[in-house]
Amino acid sequence: MKQQEQLWALFFLSLVFGKGYSGKPKVVKIGSIFSFNSVIGKVAKIAIDEAVKDVNSNPNILTGTKFSVSMQNSNCSGFMGMVEALRFMEKDIVGIIGPQCSVVAHMISHMANELRVPLLSFAVTDPVMSPLQFPYFIRTTQSDLYQMDAIASIVDYYGWKEVIAVFVDDDFGRNGVAALNDKLASRRLRITYKAGLHPDTAVNKNEIMNMLIKIMLLQPRIIVIHVYSELGFAVFKEAKYLGMMGNGYVWIATDWLSTNLDSSSPLPSERLETIQGVLVMRPHTPDSSLKREFFKRWRKISDAPLALNTYALYAYDSVMILASALDKFFKDGGNISFSNHSMLNTLGKSGNLNLEAMTVFDSGETLLKDILGTHIVGLTGQLQFAPDRSRTRPAYDIINVAGTGVRQIGYWSNHSGLSTVSPESLYTKGRPNMSYVTTSPKLRNVIWPGETFTKPRGWVFSNNGKELKIGVPRRVSYKEFVSQIRGTENMFKGFCIDVFTAAVNLLPYAVPVKFIPYGNGKENPSYTHMVEMITSGNFDGVVGDVAIVTNRTKIVDFTQPYAASGLVVVAPFKKLNSGAWAFLRPFNRLMWAVTGCCFLFVGIVVWILEHRTNDEFRGPPKRQCVTILWFSFSTMFFAHRENTISTLGRLVLIIWLFVVLIINSSYTASLTSILTVQQLSSPIKGIESLRERDDPIGYQVGSFAEYYLRNELNISESRLLALGTPEAYAKALKDGPSKGGVAAIVDERPYVELFLSSNCAYRIVGQEFTKSGWGFAFPRDSPLAIDLSTAILELAENGDLQRIHDKWLMKNACTLENAELESDRLHLKSFWGLFLICGVACLLALLLYFVQIIRQLYKKPSDDAIARDQQQNHDSSSMRSTRLQRFLSLMDEKEDVSKSGNKKRKIDGSVNDTSGSTRSRGFDRERSFNSVNALD
Repeated sequence: MKQQEQLWALFFLSLVFGKGYSGKPKVVKIGSIFSFNSVIGKVAKIAIDEAVKDVNSNPNILTGTKFSVSMQNSNCSGFMGMVEALRFMEKDIVGIIGPQCSVVAHMISHMANELRVPLLSFAVTDPVMSPLQFPYFIRTTQSDLYQMDAIASIVDYYGWKEVIAVFVDDDFGRNGVAALNDKLASRRLRITYKAGLHPDTAVNKNEIMNMLIKIMLLQPRIIVIHVYSELGFAVFKEAKYLGMMGNGYVWIATDWLSTNLDSSSPLPSERLETIQGVLVMRPHTPDSSLKREFFKRWRKISDAPLALNTYALYAYDSVMILASALDKFFKDGGNISFSNHSMLNTLGKSGNLNLEAMTVFDSGETLLKDILGTHIVGLTGQLQFAPDRSRTRPAYDIINVAGTGVRQIGYWSNHSGLSTVSPESLYTKGRPNMSYVTTSPKLRNVIWPGETFTKPRGWVFSNNGKELKIGVPRRVSYKEFVSQIRGTENMFKGFCIDVFTAAVNLLPYAVPVKFIPYGNGKENPSYTHMVEMITSGNFDGVVGDVAIVTNRTKIVDFTQPYAASGLVVVAPFKKLNSGAWAFLRPFNRLMWAVTGCCFLFVGIVVWILEHRTNDEFRGPPKRQCVTILWFSFSTMFFAHRENTISTLGRLVLIIWLFVVLIINSSYTASLTSILTVQQLSSPIKGIESLRERDDPIGYQVGSFAEYYLRNELNISESRLLALGTPEAYAKALKDGPSKGGVAAIVDERPYVELFLSSNCAYRIVGQEFTKSGWGFAFPRDSPLAIDLSTAILELAENGDLQRIHDKWLMKNACTLENAELESDRLHLKSFWGLFLICGVACLLALLLYFVQIIRQLYKKPSDDAIARDQQQNHDSSSMRSTRLQRFLSLMDEKEDVSKSGNKKRKIDGSVNDTSGSTRSRGFDRERSFNSVNALD
């Protein structure tokens, strides 16, 4: 079957292209196939003729060779396109300008592939015409792929989510809508309904009317219309009759409408009235002197039936591209020659189809490369092709029909998106100026259908009488949030229902809803399963105490939270009495031990630093030990009576007193709280301590707490116990793990607060360890979720949300209002920074002090002393022992401070002949060693 189609294609093109010849001809023949009677065809015919005239009159192009064009009318019919192509059978044609319609392009492109004849189409926008399948098809206009991208950008810019596509049901319409669907999907938008119309020129009024009535019953009000001219105006006429060109509707027309607006400006009043407020796409052509001159020239053409439109410019440039490529082809030594097709010669001998007349353009591939390599400036801007064979820098004008004409509201280009500035002005040295794109406004104000500047919402509730199916949980506990009214099937009450009703009443449109109960009424249903029923189409939404969690947001959209929520831990507690040893409770054991050690350490450091210079730190050993202990612990009350003299000692004491001040203040505050505020104690401090234990944990049936505990916190399922009612909560907590109960319950805060309002024996321990909220669930990209979110915010701002909360959830609080759960004791981790600072200061002071002592120890002694030492001390071990004694002596001896600024220690350098040494003992002790034991 495929081979037969190829043979027919070869046959038909053989009729189009006759045998050729070699060498540079005096006349180059080209063909042109389009619809003469269409709006595009009427102006394209004149534009092609004008282009041929310009080529023939230009001595710089095709020198010595003239262009000759033959035109055939396809009438946008695939069959007629083939028939009209037969008229080229006796003409040596090297290229075709056209076709105009997608159905004709699909047909003759197969023939062009076989006979290697380039097709330069100025009007086929079908994105399916791929260069891989049709290598000899060259699109000199812009693909609908970019036009649909521009439309998707507009829909996304205004925040609409769904559109309806009205299209002509042929290759042109179907492939264009398919491209629109892809571009919308890339932005998480979608086409809700596709309405195809018969492509026949005879407009069927009943078909259009039935189609529009179906659209009226749908929710979206954004309609994209991608049809032919006559069919499009017929649709608008019936839409006007049905009231679909008024407030709330948005119509976006592809470039078929802009072509008519440009060519027949102004349109007849009866047509213009039917398209008021419509947004229209128009291929963008940069302003240039060439373009302005051509417009002036067009006005002087007496037989021009219509005004100039964009596709006439593309037709003109198509001729110029082909002429420029042929000029290069000839300059490179190319020859126009044709050869017979071997397969067709064999088949032609067996019949009367004259297949042997079909020839192949030998240099067609070379000419194709020259065409794709064209880089010139034409009426439509830069005539250059991208690697995918599309025109470079595709762009569109976005115009708005208003009054008796149109107004431009912006542009779209593939490099800058939407903008109010022309695309070519955004380029700086060949690159888009994105800094301006991000700061400039996207589009100007639009006059929408109904002569309003207010942006339409883009959707309404359908007028088909259907109500929204809203799923509501049938709770068996905490019915204050939502509960089914007894004796009814679809009536509910509660906090969540009142919030939903109040929000719906704030919407500017009516929302018919029908509540559908979900659950068996014996236990709370699974909220995750209920939300999943939205995706299956069983529910149009879910209203209730539904937590907004990650796994649910992946499948549905939620409104703005109307109630704050999060998981907390509830545990039993016991009261703590102050007792005789309450004063020890502010600090834990480690804190007490470290604090005591620090007192002693600082006392010893100050004693070392003050001992040589301060008389209050001297005396018998027993007295000095008492001084160290007294000084250390008296600093706790700032009652120390010893004065510090040395600079290092004062520095250490100042830092230590600051540490003592902080510790005293913290201890006093904690002890005051213990003695004056009733303390509640619980072995569970929060979720972390609960995880570390092996005790059972309770959770509410149907809550997402089970999923979180099992999957996020990795708590074993054997530890989890499902509880259905507040009474079950209280019993499980009272029994405890030893009697089959639970150590704590993990649930959402709103439930817990309601539970604790009537159960004062339990408290929330620790912090809320998840943050979430309750919202109403709807399908993905539902506009109702957005509008209800705005309504919920309004309820919160005007105070109605709080009043609804107080109506249902305000309960009498427990009498232990001033009771607090036992807070953690003061730990070392809260003060380690202070201790570190103090310790470093002490060590630095000691280091400096010992450096001074060592320098004095190694100070150069007198010559007589050295001589005596050399005579009496020859053993190295005795020298080390003597130096140690010398160091200890320096540490213990009294330093002379009589001269300010020059502290000198007194060392008796005299040597007694006796073996002993003269020691004077008193409050100020001084030692002198004999010549055997002393070193200078």
